[in-house]
This record gives sequence, C-alpha cells and structure tokens, in this order.
Amino acid sequence: MDTVWVFGDQLNVQIGALATVRPGFTRVLMIESASKLTAAPWHVQRAHILITSMRRFASEATALGFEVDYRQAATFAEGLADHRAEFRPSRIVATEPNSHRARSLALNEGVVLVRSNQFLCHYDDFATWARSRKHLRLEDFYRRQRVRLDYLMDNDGPEGGRWNFDEENRQPPPRRGPYPWPSALTEPLDALDHDVIASLPPNCTGSPPTGLWATSRAAALRRLDHFIDHALPLFGPHEDAMTTDHFHLAHSMLSPYLNNGLLLAREVADRAEAAYRAGAVPLASAEGFIRQLIGWREYVWGLYWLEGPSYASMNELAATRPLPLAFTGAAETRMACVKACLDGIEERAWLHHIQRLMVLGNLSLLAGIHPQEVTSWMWERFVDGAEWVMVPNVIGMSLYADGGRMATKPYAAGGAYLSKMSTYCKSCSFDHRKRVGEDACPLTTLYWDFILRHADRFEGNHRMVRQVRAAERLSDRSAVQLRATAVLALLDEGRL
Repeated sequence: MDTVWVFGDQLNVQIGALATVRPGFTRVLMIESASKLTAAPWHVQRAHILITSMRRFASEATALGFEVDYRQAATFAEGLADHRAEFRPSRIVATEPNSHRARSLALNEGVVLVRSNQFLCHYDDFATWARSRKHLRLEDFYRRQRVRLDYLMDNDGPEGGRWNFDEENRQPPPRRGPYPWPSALTEPLDALDHDVIASLPPNCTGSPPTGLWATSRAAALRRLDHFIDHALPLFGPHEDAMTTDHFHLAHSMLSPYLNNGLLLAREVADRAEAAYRAGAVPLASAEGFIRQLIGWREYVWGLYWLEGPSYASMNELAATRPLPLAFTGAAETRMACVKACLDGIEERAWLHHIQRLMVLGNLSLLAGIHPQEVTSWMWERFVDGAEWVMVPNVIGMSLYADGGRMATKPYAAGGAYLSKMSTYCKSCSFDHRKRVGEDACPLTTLYWDFILRHADRFEGNHRMVRQVRAAERLSDRSAVQLRATAVLALLDEGRL
C-alpha cells in the first residue's frame, strides 16, 4: 500500500497527492516534529493552530475512511523512518512541499513528489512568465491572472472598465464614528484545544488562544461566510487604515487557513466574485480583495521559488542593528503606533498588512535592523507565518534587502504617513510633525536620516530622487542626523 505524507500546511483532501487517491487503497502519514516546535519561540497561537489543525484533519481523514498514521517524533526524518519500519509502504508520495527545506527533506528521503495545486499559479508557470519579462511588475502579473482565471472580466476587458481600484482603496480612517466594522467570529475552545495548549513547549510566547482562529475546515468555512456577508462589503475604501479601537476593520483574517490548506484560494475568490455579481459587494471592494488573493499572494509565492534559498540571506543595505528589545517583550516602547502593533501580536499573533509593512517593517527599515532577524521574528510571531510568506515580504517588500529586485523603491515613511492613515498619533507622546528635538517622532527623524544615509544609492532611482534632493536641502540636516543617532541609541537600549 502507498503512503501519502500530508504536511501541516496541506490540510485539504483536494490538494495534490491526496486528491488523486481513495480511502482503503492509501495510508495517510502525518508527523508532529518536536524539534520543529522547540526550534524557536513560536507564538503560542501559531503553534496551537498548527498542531490542532493537524490533529483535527487526521480525525476528518479517518472519518472519510483513510487509515491514518499520526506520529509524534523527534524529527520529521525520524517519524518517516519509523513509519517505513512499521508499515513498509510500497512508496511514499507527497504533494510538493511549500518550503525549500521541506522539499529538500522529502527528496533526500526518497519521497515521490506530486505537482501541487494549492496555489493558482504553479511556481514553474510563474518562472516561465518571469523569463519572458524584462521587469517583474505585480500589476502585469495580476492582469495576467485576471484574464487567465477569468475573475471580474467583462468579455475581453476588466469589469467596470478598470483593472485596479487601488486609488479608491487608500482612504484614511473615518474621522467621524462609530464606523460599522464587523466583529470577528470566535468559537469556544474544546477539549482538543486545551490538550494541545497544555502540551506545547515552554518556549512558546504570547497570549493563549481564545477561539479567534479556526482549526478545522468547517470552522474556516464559517469564517469565510462571515467575511463575505459582513466584512467584504466594507473592505475596499479603508483597507490601508489603522485604528486603535478596532484591530481588523474589514480585513478577512483568512490568511492562516489559505496558508495551511483549510481554505483554497479558488473557492475564496469565487465567493468574493459571486458576492459582487449578486450586488452585495461594491466593485472596488471585490477587486481589492481579489487582487490581494490572486495577485499579491501568488506573486509572493512565485518569487519565493524563483529567487531560491539564497534570497533569504540578502542584505543589500548592509543593515546590522539587532532586533529592538521592544519587539521581544524585553522593553516597553513610547511610540504609540509600535506599541499598538506589538500589543496586537501579543494578543492575537496577527496584524493586517499595512501594520506589518508601514509600522514594524518601516521602523526596521529606517533603523537598519538586520533583515534576517526581522524575518525570523515575524515568522515566529504571526499566526499565518510561513517561510514563503515572510521571506519575500520582509527581504523584498519591507526592508529592501534585495536591493530592489521585488519593489522598485523602499517603502519608507515618516510620521506624516502614520498620522494620515491611523489614529495612533493622537495618543502618542511624540510629535509626528517634528524631526528634531526630544519629542520629535522617531519615524520622522529616522526617515530623513535613512534617505541621507543611502543618498548615493537612491539618487539613481527615479522614484526616490525627489526625496533625496529634499533631504539634501534640509536646513537642519546636521541636527536631524544628530537626533537620529540619539534615537537609534534609545532604540538599542529599549528606551524609545
């Protein structure tokens, strides 16, 4: 009898190798690796969703008639060897793993790999497309995806006559409230949840699970229903906004389930388009969400495989500062925006994309934090963390550590951006309008210092030359650089 090895991020009977076999003819292997769980200070909610989802899926596969060998082992290799010794399968088959390391492990262990259908654009197809392009632009890839997958199309053109409604979807938080943001769906923890939480190693960090995150396909589908019915109609206009009084606004919070297989991208995109066609969702909201799903998510996935394992070690800006003490909980921060985001990670192991990029990523970029430290930290702390997600988003998008291979300019901003797009600055002890002085916003100070530090590199970038010239014309340029030195020292000491 053949064995299908199901990894913890492939939890769906419609994915790859499992989709081609029948109960009674194939045994399913799943392995919990103790070394994986103890390898890093994972957020407890990240570890919980991984293990609990695997155990629930094993039970569901058994209910479908599969014989399941669910193993707890010191390592994946040990679990695989023990399975072979006990069952002597004719061969072990797996869907192509979702990371370089898992793929290498499977190949080294003689596992037969089946092409994955978990994503809408296989990485081989992405590579073929990339070879035909002089520049890899997300917008070009997204339009190709729209046509190829037939989403929001009107004959041969885009629905509504436009490909992209991004300009309409960058509004700041509503200045008058309350705004009708939907509540997040939660469900009570059961005996399995509590058993898993009690079994997790002591290196886990963060607040314990509360029932916010689904750990079964049925629960993930309920959250998809909730998003389509209550949040997607409000999603578009304020998708880049950040507020202190509502942690998710109208974001889907579906990424953990897309990443571990409980939901499939095609079914989520189908539901979003159907809601638009039924008149329940504005076009700008449907387009913005579908763009993230079939455009950005698939683009990041393709780049991860296109660039290869060495991409994770890139550091083109020679950033060497250690991770801020506030990031690890070893110190408090007086920056309201950073505190709000760190509190969100502590409580829920999740932030929406602008908080990740324009608060934590932005501070790390401006301060010159070592990109590999930031990548590891985000991978460990976020409930939707995966290597293929974090490496391109941190190395390429957030920290410009790839020198512009992914993004045409660094996503750097001072306090003015945070003041416009969030409510954080209202309660902050720093003044976003100031770049010098003890009460000057650290992001504003560090923004100008960052431009000056890298002026030689950025003056040749047509999207950055204006900022370089503005920085060079600052009347208080020396004072800004002096204040930046003090700010960085305070950051290192955990007193910022």
